[in-house]
Amino acid sequence: MGLYVLDYGAGNVRSVFNALGKFGFEYRIVEKPDDILEATQLIFPGVGAFGKAMEVLQKKGYAAPLKQYIDSGRPFLGICIGLQCLCEGSEESPGVEGLGIIKTTVRKFKTNASVPQIGWNTLTFHRQGGLIPAPPPSSASVKDPRYYFVHSFHLDVNEATEPWLLASSTYGGVPFVSAVQRGAVIATQFHPEKSGSLGLEIFRAFVEGTAPAKIDSLTTLVDCPVTSSGGHAMNNGAGAGCGGELAKRIIACLDVRTNDEGDLVVTKGDQYDVREEGSVRNLGKPVALAQRYYEEGADEVTFLNITSFRNSPLADLPMLQVLKRTSKEVFVPLTIGGGIRDFTDPDGTYHSALEVAGEYFRSGADKVSIGSDAVYAAEEYIQHQHHQGKPPPSKASQPSSIAQIAEVYGSQAVVISVDPRRVYVSSPGSTTHKTIETKFPGPAGDRHVWYQCTVKGGREGRDLGVYELVRACEAMGAGEILLNCIDKDGTNSGFDLELIAMVREAVSIPVIASSGAGRAEHFAEVFEATGAEAALAAGIFHRGEVGIGEVKRHLRDRGFGVRNA
Repeated sequence: MGLYVLDYGAGNVRSVFNALGKFGFEYRIVEKPDDILEATQLIFPGVGAFGKAMEVLQKKGYAAPLKQYIDSGRPFLGICIGLQCLCEGSEESPGVEGLGIIKTTVRKFKTNASVPQIGWNTLTFHRQGGLIPAPPPSSASVKDPRYYFVHSFHLDVNEATEPWLLASSTYGGVPFVSAVQRGAVIATQFHPEKSGSLGLEIFRAFVEGTAPAKIDSLTTLVDCPVTSSGGHAMNNGAGAGCGGELAKRIIACLDVRTNDEGDLVVTKGDQYDVREEGSVRNLGKPVALAQRYYEEGADEVTFLNITSFRNSPLADLPMLQVLKRTSKEVFVPLTIGGGIRDFTDPDGTYHSALEVAGEYFRSGADKVSIGSDAVYAAEEYIQHQHHQGKPPPSKASQPSSIAQIAEVYGSQAVVISVDPRRVYVSSPGSTTHKTIETKFPGPAGDRHVWYQCTVKGGREGRDLGVYELVRACEAMGAGEILLNCIDKDGTNSGFDLELIAMVREAVSIPVIASSGAGRAEHFAEVFEATGAEAALAAGIFHRGEVGIGEVKRHLRDRGFGVRNA
């Protein structure tokens, strides 16, 4: 008897364990079907594809006990995929049956906004008194509480979900269910374990039993009518309606490598030269810096293991330990990059990129960033497309590292880290690559430029343009682009707006702007000029030249929605 967590083997559940551990709550992990029936409280967290999740639940014999448990009236908390699996099915996996608790189908976002939705959104509460505390109207606009979402599929606000509806949100003009509660069944589309202190309080309330026993007893807070077709009648009254605005994300990046003494340090250099007076530049310890940025209000933290391409990732135990230690104290999303690829050990043992990514996820990562391997995969993808003279193959028929990971963990878990440099040409016809006309001519006065992809930390250029790369990676299943720029790195002169705008128009997935930030104004500039969803910086944060709080205050003054720490 007691609190159990259902770990079905996909996504980062370590953060849920850490959230419970933060309060000293004791819990057990479900290891067999009978554990579900024995539980007095049950948490079902996770990220990933609907079909893969249901496949695992059926294979392990968990599906029937889960339905029996929920029918018994005992407390249940579902998170993300733990909410979607309660439904009858999902457009993500046609023909795959869900648990059928909520009589609706999970739909893919149909919007002009980038999909997946990745970031911090607000909630509109339809009832008051549920597990998630609805702030008083007078304070809502001041505190601006936000929770972290990362998903491509959602539950509509319609007649089927209305009896369950606790809170809704809006993304790209599409209202969707962000939290449900009925009886003792509670579930969220957002990730409380990645939503900072607000999210941690949800775990406390659930385990301590402060949530009401029945949703019927909750007080109606917002009247937001639904239609039989799944539409949502908007209410523009003060504090009402189903509005919402995704915050612009500010990401702190930590380039991690081993220094000459064998210690892992955070470093930074111009154009990727990390040495200063012959020694590796040491800007601090990775875990301590990550915790500092979390406390200062960073919306995400990214670790880039910049020496991992020389080593076996699974033998790179120090970085795994960094993730494990960081995830105990940092409750916002963590991304890890470096060495996510297929490889073979010296003893001949083969490891897939999926296996490598799985180790990072189990150690506390929420997303993996793929760099050089994405370039190689895109080259093969494009070559195959041209050779066949027909549309590119599907993800399933071309199992790149991108496709492997996206199939199991969902596209939102796969970030493509691009390291391009400018190549000037006399005219668009002088190259086969996508060019733009630049406002900044090259040394010879050339006004056209294409962006060459590089590998191995920027040391080797490839005959592949950024435009072609990002489109190929999106087709293979990537969910986000981390867009660096070697020419801008370390200059503090601002982001390469022309590059970012080109990529933003080329893909329908979110884009993170990186390289070149030197002032708070540069962050507002890139959001205004390109529509990028997030911006990342490293050196200016490490050296204290610009603070995360300063950046967010400036963005707020310029009218951008941001998350308050």
